[in-house]
Amino acid sequence: MRPAYIATEFVVATATTGGYSFVSDSVSRLGEIGCSSAYCSPRHELMNGSFIGFGALLAVGAVLLSRHVGPWVTGLLVVSGLSSVATGLAPLDQDATLHAIAATPLFAAQPIALIVLGARLRNDHPRLAGALLGAGVLTSIAAVSFVLSGDGPASGALERLALWPVLVGLAGFAWTRVRPDGGSPTVRPSATSGPCVHARAPD
Repeated sequence: MRPAYIATEFVVATATTGGYSFVSDSVSRLGEIGCSSAYCSPRHELMNGSFIGFGALLAVGAVLLSRHVGPWVTGLLVVSGLSSVATGLAPLDQDATLHAIAATPLFAAQPIALIVLGARLRNDHPRLAGALLGAGVLTSIAAVSFVLSGDGPASGALERLALWPVLVGLAGFAWTRVRPDGGSPTVRPSATSGPCVHARAPD
């Protein structure tokens, strides 16, 4: 479900008027309630609803997978989910300061959660662990760059670089948990195979 959030951004962005850029405009602009002749996001309710809905799913999913991810990752993802919910409840154009306070934990907790989860899996799932660690480092750098860039020409791209890899990484990890074998291929006996009979040579 988490990667579907990315599709939601595109659906909302296509309805905006006045021009919207995934490179220079923040995700939060898609959730702005007010409209003007310069810009309007008529599907803002869908965007804010996705912040709330996907945030709630993240928090609940973290709790359900707590045995697999451990207490630290569970706590970090719950914080991230609640931060996303709060972001949807505080649109950018209604109170920019409150919106920033609501969103900040998300950008801090998610990359750390990926790094901790990657370290936890490095012995059992080294390739997945490497991907999670790489995504955690990448999103950390992007999150810091996004904050420092302010309303720079690449702020939208940096924000998405801080968010989207987390969605894909967590979805990939969840898929390994959904599979009954935990990610290892299941070998099933052939339908035509029968019991193995060892014939003893006559004396």
